[in-house]
Amino acid sequence: MGYDVNAIFQIAGIGIIVAMIHTVLKQSGKDDWAQWVTLIGFIVVLFMVASFINDLFQEIKRVFLFQ
Repeated sequence: MGYDVNAIFQIAGIGIIVAMIHTVLKQSGKDDWAQWVTLIGFIVVLFMVASFINDLFQEIKRVFLFQ
């Protein structure tokens, strides 16, 4: 555990970068690529959050099962 705000900044940074790339691609008429970039960004953030939730459950298990 013991996460500081770095994880929040990483997720926010990925969101900002994906939003900028999406906007540029959409304005240049490449709507399909813009949607793919958004989907890939979402999947990356989803894996990050899943990792944090896994760490949380491991910590809960360690605390309550005394392992």
